[in-house]
Amino acid sequence: MDREFLTDLFADFGPVTLRRMFSGYGISADGTNFALALRAGLYFRADEETIAQFEAEGCKPFQYTTRERTVTVNSYWQLPARLFDDAEELAVWARLALGAAQRAALRKRPRKTKAPAKNAIAKKAAAKKAAVRKAAAKKPSAKKKRSARKRSS
Repeated sequence: MDREFLTDLFADFGPVTLRRMFSGYGISADGTNFALALRAGLYFRADEETIAQFEAEGCKPFQYTTRERTVTVNSYWQLPARLFDDAEELAVWARLALGAAQRAALRKRPRKTKAPAKNAIAKKAAAKKAAVRKAAAKKPSAKKKRSARKRSS
């Protein structure tokens, strides 16, 4: 599947962004990846709400083979072949896939970020420690002073 074919295929759905990935393209809308167009076929994002539709059509989840085993990716399912000839229904399925991708994004845990105030305090403390170390390195220690006095006497 080439870029032009995919753009035409999703015309009824709306504007999509195509990004090169693996042996094909990642397809996204509104910044959310919802489909994969690979050598093996076109796969839509699915979740517990939409997998039953794919199963009813006799579709299978995305699979790839490594040296040791076959990996099944249950979050992407192959698009029914009949939808390539029905742009309107393909758009409906694409909207469902986008919805599944958006729900999955909501379920992901947000990344932990340090509060700016705590981060600023930590930076100040680190700077203070560095200043103390620097000052200590410049001053000779008490032992060094005593041994220098003994030598000179």
